[in-house]
Amino acid sequence: MKTLRVGVVGVGHIGKNHARLYAETETADFTAIYDTDAANAAQIAEQYKVRAAASLDEFSGLVDAASVATPTNTHFAIARPLLEKGKHLLIEKPIADNTAEASELAELAAHRHLVLQVGHVERFNPVLSALEARLTHPRFIEAHRLSPFPNRSTDIGVVLDLMIHDLEIVLHLVRSPVQSIDAVGVPVLSRREDIANARIRFENGCVANITSSRISPERMRKIRVFQEDAYLSLDYQNQTGEIYRKVGGGIERAEVEIEKEEPLKRQILSFIECARTGVRPKVSGFEATAALELAVEITKRISETPFSQ
Repeated sequence: MKTLRVGVVGVGHIGKNHARLYAETETADFTAIYDTDAANAAQIAEQYKVRAAASLDEFSGLVDAASVATPTNTHFAIARPLLEKGKHLLIEKPIADNTAEASELAELAAHRHLVLQVGHVERFNPVLSALEARLTHPRFIEAHRLSPFPNRSTDIGVVLDLMIHDLEIVLHLVRSPVQSIDAVGVPVLSRREDIANARIRFENGCVANITSSRISPERMRKIRVFQEDAYLSLDYQNQTGEIYRKVGGGIERAEVEIEKEEPLKRQILSFIECARTGVRPKVSGFEATAALELAVEITKRISETPFSQ
């Protein structure tokens, strides 16, 4: 029997996909949406036969758990009252506009024993599962995340928009304090950086080189990991991968078998399961806050370089 009532706050570009997947799931009841665009809310509500709440307060009375898929600068104002009313939340990344708000949300959820999951969706990409199964001791990580200009999320720069995905993954893989950061970035079509590169050295000796762009003519989401016994090259977008190993006096290449699946679907199903059982999510408010802290520091370094002027 489906007992968990779920809903979506913000049914724009990303929220519509959350609504689609909630409607498809058999493990929860999709009951409500809330959006300040009443016409859009009415259309989505009709499509999925759910209630379009007239206010956040009305919405909170219709759900037990919810996705927050609104602009980053609204996350805190929406998430805090929902947590205070005992709702489990899946907040799209980044968790908040600043680290103080992020920490407050993480602490509030922990204090009230609520699930607070943050939408770092690549953690649910089958490619990452394949990488984790073969990971021993990463020494060098290179990540590229490129896309055309989105005409959305321009309230934040590319570091908080795109790079933060890779920052959270790198922190998860390396599990060592950051020793130093070098970063550059350039604004092109917005007031904030649209292309950026960060080189991060960790205390355990691992180095990560991360490039993100939202002004690229092509889309790319790739990660390469070098370790003592192997070199892995993985493509998040196409969900493919290769592994190179030293065998005898040469290098042997093999394809990495990956069972393809929609990462957002896996994320939604995981959130529902965590909300139902109380299990800690893969990316809780605390992991998301750590990624945000690193992203904010990189953004600060970029603002201090002559390239960003």
